[in-house]
Formats: sequence, structure tokens, C-alpha cells
Amino acid sequence: MTRNHSERAIILAPRGRDAALAATMLRDGGIESLIVAGIGELVQAARDGAGFALVTYEAFHRVDLRSLNRFIVEQEEWSDFPFILLTERGGSIERNPGAARHLELLGNVTLLERPFHPTTLISIATAALRGRRRQYEARARLQTIWDREQQLRIALSAGRLGAWTLDISTMTLDASDHCKANFGRLSDQPFRYEDLVSSVHPDDLGAMQEAVGRTLDTGVDYDVEYRCIWPDGSQHWVQVRGRLEDDGAKRRRLVGVSQDITERKASEETLRNFAAELEKRVEQRTREHEAMTAQLHEAQKLETLGQLTGGVAHDFNNLLTPIVGTLDMVRRKTDDPRTQKLLDGALQASERARTLVARLLAFARRQNLEAQPVDVTALVDGMTDLIQRSIGPTISLDVRIDEAPTVALVDPNQLELALLNLAVNARDAMPEGGKLTIQTSLVDVGPDRGGLAPGPYTLICVADTGSGMDAATLARAVEPFYSTKGVGKGTGLGLSMVHGLAAQSGGTLVLESEPGSGTTVKLWLPAASLEAVTASVPSEDWQSHGQKLRILLVDDEELVRAGTAEMLADMGHEIVQAGSGATALAVLRSRPFDILVTDYLMPSMSGLELAREARKLRSDLPVLLITGFADLADDRATDVARLAKPFQMDELARSIEAEVAALTRTLSP
Repeated sequence: MTRNHSERAIILAPRGRDAALAATMLRDGGIESLIVAGIGELVQAARDGAGFALVTYEAFHRVDLRSLNRFIVEQEEWSDFPFILLTERGGSIERNPGAARHLELLGNVTLLERPFHPTTLISIATAALRGRRRQYEARARLQTIWDREQQLRIALSAGRLGAWTLDISTMTLDASDHCKANFGRLSDQPFRYEDLVSSVHPDDLGAMQEAVGRTLDTGVDYDVEYRCIWPDGSQHWVQVRGRLEDDGAKRRRLVGVSQDITERKASEETLRNFAAELEKRVEQRTREHEAMTAQLHEAQKLETLGQLTGGVAHDFNNLLTPIVGTLDMVRRKTDDPRTQKLLDGALQASERARTLVARLLAFARRQNLEAQPVDVTALVDGMTDLIQRSIGPTISLDVRIDEAPTVALVDPNQLELALLNLAVNARDAMPEGGKLTIQTSLVDVGPDRGGLAPGPYTLICVADTGSGMDAATLARAVEPFYSTKGVGKGTGLGLSMVHGLAAQSGGTLVLESEPGSGTTVKLWLPAASLEAVTASVPSEDWQSHGQKLRILLVDDEELVRAGTAEMLADMGHEIVQAGSGATALAVLRSRPFDILVTDYLMPSMSGLELAREARKLRSDLPVLLITGFADLADDRATDVARLAKPFQMDELARSIEAEVAALTRTLSP
């Protein structure tokens, strides 16, 4: 709306030259005007914007005024459109009852009896325009208030906050829909202060009321957290903050916000319990053996980090890689029996740390899984003696396997570890002895089984006759670090590792248990064909051929790169090192290499990206990718071999020679 429109006069005077004369008078007074021919044009012009309307009394004679009435009724709350009504000579209200009807219709109207002096008209018009400007100012203030309220509503909604106001004199509570939701109420349900108080947990009611009283007595801000019981019986946590407003009269009120903090409280409780459990383990193992202190301290760190993210294990694998490699090289070069024994012990400790990292990665679904067709029947049959020794003589082992091979697509090493974990868990649940049953079968799953895609699956059932678990324990059984065993008797990672293995392999883990009735663990794995098992068996064992190679080694971790380079140099290879993908590409452009050995997780350019760029320079370049986990961000380079960290010298040598040999076979005529 322009200024001319918002402050112009609308003139409706159908008789003679009245309209033109009125326009001239107003123009002389500095007021622009618009002459209209009828009520319809007047209403439209007023809707487009005007300061006031100047209408002669006769313009209303025998005219349909419904559109004008709608305009007046439908005005916004800030608007009270002014009218100046020119009456006939002697047309006062006492002498003209019709004028009174127009007063009721028009509302904000000033009567001007004709004839009149131009100065009188200008004075009345200026007053009407001044009143209209005050209306515009009120509109601007209302718009500002509305904008601020809208911003506040958006901010509260974005922060998941509920707004509330409590009138202290009447104890009347006004709560927003989001505030009601924090207490389990629907938006259309009444929510009084009495309802709020009755929903507070009895153990927290005293603290809540004390906080309210302290705010009313001292004026300090109200800030309290307490539990509340929803109408459906569920328990939730809320944080309520408020401030006392006192206008100096008798009107006092609390104004504030509420927030559902149930998830935050649950996380805090979990962390507190977890920290307490870890502290008990540290104290117990310190008393048992001094040498276990460092190992347990490291396990404590890994457990905490594993609870937050499985990716931390990648960094730990980077630390283990030079340790394992260096110990392996030193062990190969020393002839002193005592030193050999110490190094063997150190390597065994490193392997234990490696196993712990694998379990953490299994729960996080980021471990190095080399899924392949596995004859589960043969695998279980071959583990019978090992399982029997693990569970002891007081427990009888009953293995029931199909005569026909049962094949699953899974990492065989991880599956063996999972079965051993389940056997040890069963043993601990039967301290007085009992029976452990392991059964394998092939099951065709239909579309009605939740969590599994339809198709054939290999089912492995491990059942014991132990103490069993109640519903609460069963619900938490696969949580990482949750254990019902005594302090120092378990890490709480066994079942979580099995659960992670099943999920990452495309299957699932099902637990069935009742107190006193034992536990049955059902491990579902995708089935594969027996022909695939036969095809996956290597045709010959690996043997070192002692070939000297030119190797480009890339790793952004200097410690890891130096340790790996020492191992490669000890094998007799020629090594060139690079600390980034960009540096490696520059080296590749300047000289030839027999193989590229690169870390996966590096800044700016990952190992897979480096492999693709390197093969643009030389398409037949063998590449060995060293990684701490298998869940790669870009897994399109399926022809890139991988070696898991940490590794020993023979594992590194085997992988390099296998890649070079594969290329040689490919290029042979």
C-alpha cells in the first residue's frame, strides 16, 4: 500500500459538482482524493487503502448498503475506518432520524451539516486522517507483536519446548500443546495446575513444590527436574524452567517452558551404571594380578569407546599394527630362549587385544567379515572336541547335525568364535553341570517371519539346561558390556558380538529363556549352496617365493607406516613411503612399482580413491588395501584386496605375494 493510497480521501457525492468541489477543497488542504461513482467503487477503494471517506447524505438514498456493511464488519482489529457524512441543511440528528441509522452503520463517522466553510471541512478531514494514522501505528505495533510471537513459537517448537503460564492469585495454568504433550496430555484435553501436581512422581513432589515456593519467596528463577506419570502409566522425566513476573500490583505469575528429558536421563543413568561397573572391574582385577592392570585399563577404555562408536576401534588397530609387527620381527631375529618367551607372551597379549577389538567391531557391525560359503555341519563337527574341553566334564554335549551338509554365507572364523562364546555362556549358566545341545538345520523362511527376508536359512540352535534369564535380563542380554556374571568373569561382549555377526551377515539372533528352564539361542544365517563351498576352497597352500618387489607404501599415520615399512624391508623388498594420496600419485607418475600398499582411512583421499586414480595411470597395478574395519564408505572397488589391521609379517607377506601372483597369472598367455 503506497502512502498516497493509505492517506487519500474517497469522495462519493453523486449530486452536481459536489464531488469536484470537495476534491478541490481537500487538495487545497494538502489531501489527495479519489472520486467514486457508487457504493461498490467506494468499498473497493477503501479495501485498496484510504485515509477516510467523504460521503454525502443523499448517496445512501435507496442504495444497497450490504457491501459497505461487510467491509466495516470485516475490518481487522486495528482498523476503524473514518467517515465524514455531509448532511442536508438543518440535517442534525434531532431533525434527521435517518442520520442516526447511518451512525450505527458507519461506526466511526463525523456529521458535517451543509453549507460549511472550507476551513471546517479541512479541519474535520485532518482530524479523521490523524486518527487513521494512529490506526496504522497500532497495526505496525500489532504486526511486531505477532512477528515476535511467531518467532517465539518457532523457537519453542524447534527446541521441543512447551510454554506455560501460572497465575499465582488464581493458580490457573495456561499450557501450550507441546507443554501438555510433555505430561502425556492431548492438545484438546484440559490441563489444570491440579492435574500437573497429581502427575508428579510422589518421590519428586516435595522437591518440585519446594522449588516453586523458593521462587515465590525470593524471586529466583524456577528450574527443576522431576519424574511425571502419564495417564497411560508410563514414567517420564521433564525439566521445567520459569521466571516470576510481578507488575507491582496484585498480579503475579510464573512464566516458563517445559521439556521432555526422558532420553537424556536414561543416557545419564546408563553411563553412571556403566562407569560404576567398570570401576568394580578395575578394582577387582588389580587385586588379583598386577600384570592385568594395564590390560584391564585398556579394556575399560575400549568398552567405553565401543559403547559410543565402533569407529574408535579403527584407531586402536592402528596402534596395534606396529606393535604386533615389531614384536613379530624381533621374535624372528632373536635366539635367546628367555627373550623368545617374553616376546611370545607379548604377542599373545596383543592377540587378546585384537580379539577384544574384533568383538567391539562385531557389536558395532563394522568388523572385518570375510563372508564365504561355509559348511556349518562340518564346522560344528570339527569343533566338538574343542567345545567339550571348553565346557568341562560336568556338562554333557549333544551335537545334532544333519547328514546332508548345511551351508551358510558367513565368516568362518567369526562363526567359530560365536559358537565358543555361546558354549562358554552356557557353561557359566550351569555351574553344577547339565546338558548343552547344538543342532543345525536348513529352514525355508516365508514372508511372515519378522526381521528376515524370505528364502533359505541355516539355523544353529544352542540350548542349555542352566538357570535361564528373567524377562528384564533377556531384554538386555545383547547390550554391550551387560553381564550377569561376577566381577572379572566376563566382559559382556559375547552375546553382543554374536548379535552383530548375525545382523551384518544378513541374519538375526533370537534368544528364548525363562528362569529355571535354561536358554536357547537361535542363530539364523543366509544359506548357500554346497557347490559354492567347494569352489571357495583354495587349490594350493601359499608358499613364499622370495621375490624382491618395488613397493609404494601409503599411510598418513607415520608410526604405522614406519612399522609396516620395516616389515617389508625385512622381507627384502624395495620400499618408497608416502604420507598421503596426493603424494603417492605424484610418486607413481615418476617411477614404476610392482604393487601399491595403502591405508584406507586417510584425509582428503581414501585408499579406495587412491586405488582408482592409480589404476588410471596403470590399469594392471596390484593394490593391497590395509584397513581397520570393513564397513567402507565407498565399496565399489571390489577388485582391491584387503588386509585387516593389526597383522604379522607372514600375513602381510602372504597378501602381497598373492596379489602379485594373481596379476602374473592374469597376464600369462
